[in-house]
Amino acid sequence: MQWLELTIDTASQGIDLLEAALTLNGFDSFIIDDEAEFHTFLENNRDYWDIVDEDLEKSLNGVSRLRLYLEDGPQAPEELARLRELLSGLRTAWPQAELGSLRLSLANVKDEDWENNWKQYYQPIPIGKKLLVVPKWMEPDRSEGRIPVLLDPGMIFGTGAHASTQMCMLRLEELIRGGEELLDLGSGSGILSITALRLGAAHATGVDVDPKAEDIARENAAINGLGADRFTAVTGNVLTGQAELEGLFSKTYDIVCMNIFADVIIPMAAVLPRFMTEKTVVICSGVLENRYEEVRAAIEAAGLRIRSLQSMNDWCCFTAQKGE
Repeated sequence: MQWLELTIDTASQGIDLLEAALTLNGFDSFIIDDEAEFHTFLENNRDYWDIVDEDLEKSLNGVSRLRLYLEDGPQAPEELARLRELLSGLRTAWPQAELGSLRLSLANVKDEDWENNWKQYYQPIPIGKKLLVVPKWMEPDRSEGRIPVLLDPGMIFGTGAHASTQMCMLRLEELIRGGEELLDLGSGSGILSITALRLGAAHATGVDVDPKAEDIARENAAINGLGADRFTAVTGNVLTGQAELEGLFSKTYDIVCMNIFADVIIPMAAVLPRFMTEKTVVICSGVLENRYEEVRAAIEAAGLRIRSLQSMNDWCCFTAQKGE
């Protein structure tokens, strides 16, 4: 079956009006791309957007549009004519509204499994000398002897493609010798915890403020054959939720990972010593190079010292320990 993909160019101020008009006339299940909405989202979530997909941001530059789909069958010409008439009538009915060009463009789309079509864009990612991040639906290539880290990239919170995550994985590859206890703050998908466990760590605890991350991390661990005896996922904030996370503060860890953002790492630095012995290594990433000095100052104010520093694609990853 073939489909018609209809794209309507509009203005950000006219999105709501156009959306309402289409819905009232039976055109639904459309997709909205709007630069203003994208930047509003970023502004409302400022604490979490040091990492922004630059390609996505560029693709939305100056864009306000709606996309909808019609079955390319006998009724398509009639539906298309009805849509054109509707768009023309909007200008007459709302002459003062900022509706943009309302230019309508068409493209043919094959009847594919749209929900899963995005899978073709995810391929295995070799990292370091030992690791291979593999989408869960693919069979790992074991010919190079790499350790597969299976992941569902359809889930949010980290796929291993970003430089900050890859640098953390490289540090884990260097540090894990077997039997380590790891704490993963801002665990997201659980990729760093899973990596540590696949490399030979005894147990990992992942903590994230988003409750969705707990389920996602646990599911990704299960994909890798890791159960509750080796991986624990917890929802909470180590800065404000110490009562609910009491178990975390009752022990120390061999490795602490933080692949978050500068504005989160800076206040969290003061808490880190509670999880550490003199031998504990902190791996800290997700820091833009132009924020490194701020983060370094917070880390040193907590009594830690930077032991190593790497950078990749404008991002920093460093390790730190207690003492001089």
